[in-house]
Amino acid sequence: MSSEYSFDIVSRVEKQNLADAVVQAQREIATRFDFRNSKSRIEQDESKITIIADDDMKLRNVVDVLQSKCVKRGVPLKALDYGKPEPAAQGTIRQVVTIQQGIATERAKKLTEAIKQSKLKVTTRIQDEQVRVSGKSKDDLQKVIELVKAMPLDFAVQFVNYR
Repeated sequence: MSSEYSFDIVSRVEKQNLADAVVQAQREIATRFDFRNSKSRIEQDESKITIIADDDMKLRNVVDVLQSKCVKRGVPLKALDYGKPEPAAQGTIRQVVTIQQGIATERAKKLTEAIKQSKLKVTTRIQDEQVRVSGKSKDDLQKVIELVKAMPLDFAVQFVNYR
């Protein structure tokens, strides 16, 4: 049995769940009455989603549909970074939504600093785009998880590799 326990704090989105949410949103937009004869649509690339709508109201409605489908599929809404709406071709409006994967170094530093200030007997290391927390007591690790869950973060976090 290991004398040291650890887990990783990550920020990632399951690509398949996101793709399913986008497909379901596209299907709903195609069948809803208020989107009839509209140019509204959603397109997905590898790391971004492009929303195209006729006007501001339809853009908000498309975003609402997308968010509701993401929630149902378990995609964290904090992982979606909305850009500014901008004019597009044929009098439409375009908004680019970037999918955030991984914890940026600056955010990881703030996260580790907050964990260190809690005075728990754990060590933190920033590895690529995740934070590894290790310690001798499982109770301390669970307290760190509760601490991070209670923090007002502007990005989504998950806890993986708990061993």
